[in-house]
Amino acid sequence: MKQQTYKIAGMDCAEEVAVLKRALGPIVGGEDRLGFDLINGKLVVEDAGASADSIQKAVAQTGMRAVPWEEHVRRTAENPAAPWWRRDARAVACITSGAAVAVAFLAHAALRGVHEAVAGPGEGASHPAAIIALYVAAMIAGAWFVLPKAWYAARHARPDMNLLMVVAMFGAAALGDWFEAGSVAFLFALALLLESWSVGRARRAIRALMDLSPQTARFRCPHDGCIEEKPVGEIALGVTCLVRPGERIPLDGTILSGATAVNEAPITGESLPVEKTAGDTVFAGTINETGAIEFRVTKAAEDTTLARIVRMVEQAHARRAPSEQWVEKFARVYTPAMMVLALAVAAFPPMFGGDWLHWFYQALVILVIACPCALVISTPVSIVAGLATAARHGVLIKGGAFLEAPARLRAIALDKTGTITSGRPEVRRLVPLNGHTESELLERAAALEAHSNHPLAQAVVRHARERGIAPGPVEDYRELQGRGAEANYRGKPFWIGSHRLLHERGIETPECHEHTVALEAEGNSVIAIGNADHVCGLISIADEARPGVAKIIADLHAAGIKHVAMITGDNKATAERVSRGLGLDEILAEVLPQDKAAAVQRLVKKFGTAAMVGDGINDAPALAASTVGIAMGAAGSDVAIETADIALMSDDLTRLPWLIGHSRRTLRIIQQNIAFALGLKLLFIALTFAGAATLWMAIAADMGASLIVIANALRLLRD
Repeated sequence: MKQQTYKIAGMDCAEEVAVLKRALGPIVGGEDRLGFDLINGKLVVEDAGASADSIQKAVAQTGMRAVPWEEHVRRTAENPAAPWWRRDARAVACITSGAAVAVAFLAHAALRGVHEAVAGPGEGASHPAAIIALYVAAMIAGAWFVLPKAWYAARHARPDMNLLMVVAMFGAAALGDWFEAGSVAFLFALALLLESWSVGRARRAIRALMDLSPQTARFRCPHDGCIEEKPVGEIALGVTCLVRPGERIPLDGTILSGATAVNEAPITGESLPVEKTAGDTVFAGTINETGAIEFRVTKAAEDTTLARIVRMVEQAHARRAPSEQWVEKFARVYTPAMMVLALAVAAFPPMFGGDWLHWFYQALVILVIACPCALVISTPVSIVAGLATAARHGVLIKGGAFLEAPARLRAIALDKTGTITSGRPEVRRLVPLNGHTESELLERAAALEAHSNHPLAQAVVRHARERGIAPGPVEDYRELQGRGAEANYRGKPFWIGSHRLLHERGIETPECHEHTVALEAEGNSVIAIGNADHVCGLISIADEARPGVAKIIADLHAAGIKHVAMITGDNKATAERVSRGLGLDEILAEVLPQDKAAAVQRLVKKFGTAAMVGDGINDAPALAASTVGIAMGAAGSDVAIETADIALMSDDLTRLPWLIGHSRRTLRIIQQNIAFALGLKLLFIALTFAGAATLWMAIAADMGASLIVIANALRLLRD
């Protein structure tokens, strides 16, 4: 699908996103073709029939500016250190406005006293011309970035916060309240600067993740074995890289030689170093702490786990949270309603004998306090801060909607292998049948299982290597989802899979059945391997529950989760052995992938909301069927991670109660901000009707509200 991507200069607020939707929707064929990344100031237009020129002109009419993303990236690369006055244009305008107000006030106070500087000249008198000029300069500087947007709102009869401020500013000037007019301009500019700063801080928190990855890598030249160094983007797959103790690992790969301890906190959030040796996986951005290692590169720089995390977090804000959607819808009604209320306050009381100037002034107070700036900025900043903090803790959340969802969960379904269990099952017994030997059985099983990332398959491969048997090559490999796999080995077709696959093949003998039932009764998972003629043998594998799972499930119950179930494709005896003493509410064994999805759907129907936690390809349908799909990211398959809404990048289930707590904390802060912003505005509207509110009070309250909700939202960036 054709895309056009732009950097939008001046897009710092959810209300500006709404303006762009209205301006661009008719041009590109509907708002659903527009994607916004508020944090990075990015606009993505999907399959637009409109030209780039028409899109840029439409954006320009709103008071913002659209630059093609490639051009923006090129300019940034060519001139990373732009002049300070251009880089910090908002700050320059704000400081200029504030300085002009301060100089005008002090000069007025020196000439005619502090009282007149605050309250203005008396009846029949006027401000000195030089003082008025300074206040006008303050208004122009303070409203420099606001006036184009206010003009667009006025022309299209769609009042927004920019128009509210401009009307209040010029209204105060019309009444001769120059000090208040200049102050409104300065304080609104300061509020917008704080808003831009808060978005920038959240943006920097996300970009700090990418800075963890080294820009260059030391590698062994495949031609002559010499050690060279190149940018990570130029390192090819399969190349051998070298990392010394204390250095960051530049790319994802598999260790070829050496042993070390690796700090994987940037990926998994786990602060304790993880022991690594030959055959283990390492991730870009993690820290090699103790020993020198050599590893084979398995992923290009743009495809590393760290790069995917950063990319997904950056894209996550496009999936807007319910709170954000509510605030946006509310603001569409709220702002015009406040304009109407202000007009009514200015018009109706004088019609019944009220003082015209007094009620016009009170209408200006309503316009100032009605500014929805604090309301509309608090939610996206909270969401982005919550997403960045979660990523820092090894929890990748793919959107604001999925950040709020865990707070409302009532049921959780957990996959067994790799989720409840450690995911490192071990081979217990080999049972050769029909004249085969243990070596033959293990050789064929390892060859087929080498292509699977399922923990049971990896246990077979690991056991084969321990016995000196290297997996041989196979042809025409095909995975049988949830049951096993089949392929040609040494020119002959073989299959490998579960007890269920034996029944499907119709070649289970009484002897084979007897062995299988006995092994399963002991709580083992049984893998059968065979060819077109007979079953070659059975392999029994067992896995244990992770340490501390019982406490994690107890913590989930304590957090308000009503129902915790375990779902597995393994036999019932194995499931019961693993679940013993864990405090689970339900155990579902011998479940196919499609049945897992149906089981999760039943939980959703019964409890209203339910999460699925899994790590394999066979969990993908259930992850998609749940209210919130949660993948075990570090050991999980790419399909599971892509399907899930949230990925726990460590194999640590303690992140699950943490995720629920973090989600509830984020939702609580959003609710606090909305309640505070609206409550303060209602209070001032009441004070206005009582005649007790002033423009100064309204300015201070609006400014204070913005500061408080931003500070409250940024608390989520703390550990």
